[in-house]
Amino acid sequence: MSSTMAGFTSFPSLLLISSLLLASYGAVCASRVQSSVSIVDGLSWTFYNSSCPELESIVRTHLKTVFEEDIGQAAGLLRLHFHDCFVQGCDGSILIDGTDSDPSEKDASPNLTLRAKAFQIIEDLRELVHNTCGRVVSCADIVAVAARDSVYLAGGPEYSLPLGRRDGLTFASQETTVNSLPSSTNNASELVAGLANFNLNATDLVALSGAHTIGIGHCTSLTSRLYPTLDSTLDDTFADELLEICPTADSNGTTVLDIRTPNKFDNKYYINLVNRQGLFTSDQDLYMYNVTSDIVTSFALDEELFFDKFVDAMIKMGQLSVLTGEEGEIRANCSVANSDGTVKLTSAVGDQKEAGAYAV
Repeated sequence: MSSTMAGFTSFPSLLLISSLLLASYGAVCASRVQSSVSIVDGLSWTFYNSSCPELESIVRTHLKTVFEEDIGQAAGLLRLHFHDCFVQGCDGSILIDGTDSDPSEKDASPNLTLRAKAFQIIEDLRELVHNTCGRVVSCADIVAVAARDSVYLAGGPEYSLPLGRRDGLTFASQETTVNSLPSSTNNASELVAGLANFNLNATDLVALSGAHTIGIGHCTSLTSRLYPTLDSTLDDTFADELLEICPTADSNGTTVLDIRTPNKFDNKYYINLVNRQGLFTSDQDLYMYNVTSDIVTSFALDEELFFDKFVDAMIKMGQLSVLTGEEGEIRANCSVANSDGTVKLTSAVGDQKEAGAYAV
């Protein structure tokens, strides 16, 4: 991988892009981003203030330790939240284990590359939180908080989250899972249309795609750009490097999603797209498509703008078809639905009613 990165970082840069890199490299968000996005009934910005005030400090403290050993897990946790929310809503259903005769969401083809460690981290966090507060915090909320802290601890914005999600009682079918998740081979037009079904607009799409500023991609998701013919939108040098990493159409290697700062949450992903160095079709076509091209350019030029729009989009996505109040349950084990389905969210419901559901 080191030789690959050496090849990437030796690219001649445009003067504008060089200036952007110098201006924003190493910048860390110093203040908490406040979103004006409205929140759904049943969620609250202060949901666990009484029932589990230690929730967020428990999650952040544990993730700091995890990321000191492997910062790559930040991308894994962020992706887990995405893959949960786009399939029957942010209900923690991605976490439930299936069987040979009844496969779960995590067994569906788009989810086979989710990091096994991410699932274990969520369960570890669930145990820590429940040991401290009792069984009042849902796995769905833990996934959302872990994703938020993954962004922040990797150098991205810090922001408040509306909480109060309940856990789903079952997982979606394989067909629903596959049909609900955006694909790396989708073009920008398809992605805009697909996310519109979730009431997410083109700006939300481009902002959420910025999650690809951290993490890795698999050859299986990009070889369609290399074989049988080379995608003409690929930068020539970048294409040569990808051909080395994925030498055949059935290669199973991996490479970084962001060739400039692969372990830092920043706006370099968009600078990659401007330079035709986006890894997937779903990435690069955002810059080629007239509806999203200007949004990509604006995020490449202004990291603070990207952070603001990313936070708004994450809060929107994090409220997709959520279960609240007496719906669903609070799982005793994130990978298994409760046997009786009767665990209630007693004290936390009181917090929610007292605080009310309001937008900052």
